[in-house]
Amino acid sequence: MWNTPCDSRRLEEALYALNNLYSFVNIEVIGQSVLGQDLYHITIGEGARKVHMNASMHANEWITTNSLILFLFHYCQKIDCDGEIENKKARELFKETTLSAFPMINPDGVNLVLHGVKCADIEREKVLFINEGSMEFHHWKANIRGIDLNNQFPANWEIEKERKEAKRAAPRDYPGDVPLTEPEVRVLYTLTEKENFDSVLSLHTQGEEFYWGYMNKEPKISKKMADEFARVSNYKSVQMIDSHAGFKDWFIHEYRRPGFTIELGKGINPLPISHLPSIYDRCSKILVAQLAFDTKG
Repeated sequence: MWNTPCDSRRLEEALYALNNLYSFVNIEVIGQSVLGQDLYHITIGEGARKVHMNASMHANEWITTNSLILFLFHYCQKIDCDGEIENKKARELFKETTLSAFPMINPDGVNLVLHGVKCADIEREKVLFINEGSMEFHHWKANIRGIDLNNQFPANWEIEKERKEAKRAAPRDYPGDVPLTEPEVRVLYTLTEKENFDSVLSLHTQGEEFYWGYMNKEPKISKKMADEFARVSNYKSVQMIDSHAGFKDWFIHEYRRPGFTIELGKGINPLPISHLPSIYDRCSKILVAQLAFDTKG
């Protein structure tokens, strides 16, 4: 799958292979998308420190799933052979940290971007209406109902609702009628409440930068983590942006713990699969840094 965009079917194939290769990987279905596709959650590790990573919140940012799955294979391989990943002993990370990964939050949207309206199923007519009759979906960020999943969280959602140009279902930027209406968002929200993560990280594209603050509610340790992420990846560290209702925003607002939005790569979304090697080289360094960082230290 490393040379091919990762849709929902290829994700399932990759997870099947991961599960067969490594007995210490736990894979579970934690919900379904609007169109009934399984939403997968992976856990690796046995440590008290709990970190979460997710990808493909936005449909045309599917290369984030490729990046995260590639990292999981690389990490598991190093655990299995007692090797190092980014100069860290993989088995020590395994013992110290429990990794939670949600590799494709928006499978319906990803499939729509990659394969067109034939994947919209019962939502076909609605999708075409939202897209103004166009059969081109490369710009589509939302889920299949035209709701932007990263504008659905209860962290000053009302501000985003008021100022977004989109006032109804749209290919991007419509936050819905109220927060947490979409099943994909509710699954992530519930998972986060249940697992009580020490830090979270959401992969997006593009910009080669990351955001780590929210209304000065982030803990002091977030700055130290941001400095380390910037050091290892050479991505630009941005504390504040004028944004609300995202997953990172809600996590910081609700838990006062480190949360990050990582904008992988540069270009126009969707970034081509040929960018994956260079994206992964820097992304993997950030992911290992998150695994290794002691947020309580």
